[in-house]
Amino acid sequence: MNRATDRADALSKVPQVTLAFWIIKILATTLGETGGDALSMQLGLGYLVATLIFLAFFAVTSGAQVASKRFHPLFYWACVVATTTVGTTTSDYFDRTLGLGYVMSSAILLAGVIVVLAIWRRTTGSISVDRITSKTDETFYWLTILVSNTLGTALGDFTADDLGAGFGGGALIFSGLIAVVAALNFFTKVPKPILFWAAYVLTRPLGATLGDTLTKPLDHGGLNLDRIGASFVILVLMVAGVWFTERRQALASAAATP
Repeated sequence: MNRATDRADALSKVPQVTLAFWIIKILATTLGETGGDALSMQLGLGYLVATLIFLAFFAVTSGAQVASKRFHPLFYWACVVATTTVGTTTSDYFDRTLGLGYVMSSAILLAGVIVVLAIWRRTTGSISVDRITSKTDETFYWLTILVSNTLGTALGDFTADDLGAGFGGGALIFSGLIAVVAALNFFTKVPKPILFWAAYVLTRPLGATLGDTLTKPLDHGGLNLDRIGASFVILVLMVAGVWFTERRQALASAAATP
């Protein structure tokens, strides 16, 4: 590894894409579902008001993320959680308040993800996600995440409700699709950025169905857990996962340093 590569890695503002990354991402998307529903449903604020609150949260976290000079796990994962909560309430607003339905909103949001990635590719010549060092790449990166997490919410609801798979069945379906993407990553030459974004989209409906499994009423196939309490527990698990991952990487870097 040359010095230019070392410097690019040091300046990159995104974490390494490892198994731990995906586990934390699934926790974040599950938190987005339970947290979004906690404000919009349990506290009775409604989808629009909850969306505006979470957009403000996203503005604060993304501002901190963009302003930072290097990768900061707190800023990064707070920003991810912000996009998942915004995605939850925004999708519900499109589907239920505006009456677009899951199919129409999913189609619109899928087109949105494709358009953002196409513009990103045309603007910078790449949609690589392993090193994000420029403000342009970072802007497109977070915009893609915001739209993809909103799309994932709609896909999760579509699978659970319209297809009749239920929350548990939906979680199994999306787990299987993620396994397919993982297999394509290991055994084919499909471009890595395409597979990354495919997995990123799919982890959102997985988290949505897992979150609904925890908090929906028993007669709807859920466990009827308190949304605020469930969100707190998931947050604790997520923070522990981030701390453990960063601690492990720091120890590995220290051991590798002469």
